[in-house]
Amino acid sequence: MKDYVDIHADDYGYSINTSLDILECMKAGKLDSFSIICNTKWFDESMDLLYKEIPSLPFLPLISIHLNIPEGASDSDIIPMSWGKLFISSYSLKRKRVKEELKNDLKKQIDKTQEAIRKCITIAEENGIECKQKGIRLDSHIHTHLIPVVWDALIEVIEEEKYDIEYIRNPKEPLMPFLKNISLIHSYGLANILKNRILMLYSGKVDRYCDEHNLAKMYMWGLCMSGHMDYQRVEKVFPEMMKEAKKKNRKLELLFHPGRAKKDEYSKEMNSDYFKDANLSENRHIEKNTVMNIDEIKGLRDGKY
Repeated sequence: MKDYVDIHADDYGYSINTSLDILECMKAGKLDSFSIICNTKWFDESMDLLYKEIPSLPFLPLISIHLNIPEGASDSDIIPMSWGKLFISSYSLKRKRVKEELKNDLKKQIDKTQEAIRKCITIAEENGIECKQKGIRLDSHIHTHLIPVVWDALIEVIEEEKYDIEYIRNPKEPLMPFLKNISLIHSYGLANILKNRILMLYSGKVDRYCDEHNLAKMYMWGLCMSGHMDYQRVEKVFPEMMKEAKKKNRKLELLFHPGRAKKDEYSKEMNSDYFKDANLSENRHIEKNTVMNIDEIKGLRDGKY
């Protein structure tokens, strides 16, 4: 399982209840990795919860920095706060100015989160808890790091600061495994299919970066089925998705959002529509149930992968 599959949870730190749900998955030993958002009002309290629990964990999962532009608090009034506007700014006259502001913001997020991650690793080492992480791991909220201006800003920051990067998420999701499961096609939203195709167009630069820096390449699974990563669908698609990953010698990150927020956790840096439609959705607990029962999926259960 560990050679080809990475069970991952996004959004630790988004809210307290979100973090508690993800912590429950960690305590059960179900997560290979998770990512942390640092620019919410709930970050410090969420990290205190994690620091306290690390000594009792079966192991400390790998931890990524969840770069957050669309929702997080920022000192800049220049950076567009939506995926679409960020994308448009990549080709606008404001591109240079936006990129410089992004560099400042991304550096702050990386440094702040990585300081917390180092503390997690230290606590794990002091308590004899296994943790295999060495360098910096990066992904982003709503995969904004693939947007051209964001990607350029991120790479410049990495090079200027000489960050030791061991992983960058590539939201490169094969489409064919979904199409082969005809019975599920009705559950793939058109918007998610479009995201899949757009991000596939920009995924090549992440592959090139990995080749240039001797990093393992990956596939990600969590776009077409975003919000619908329930156990039954995952189990049906899993064999074809794993076949594709093994054929291309890529690790497969199964991306889940197993943490659900509460209504009273809303704060001003959050997008109100996204908070209501995604973070309060019962689908978050459906995905949590999938994670908690992930070992029962055929192929993981019998050690095939």
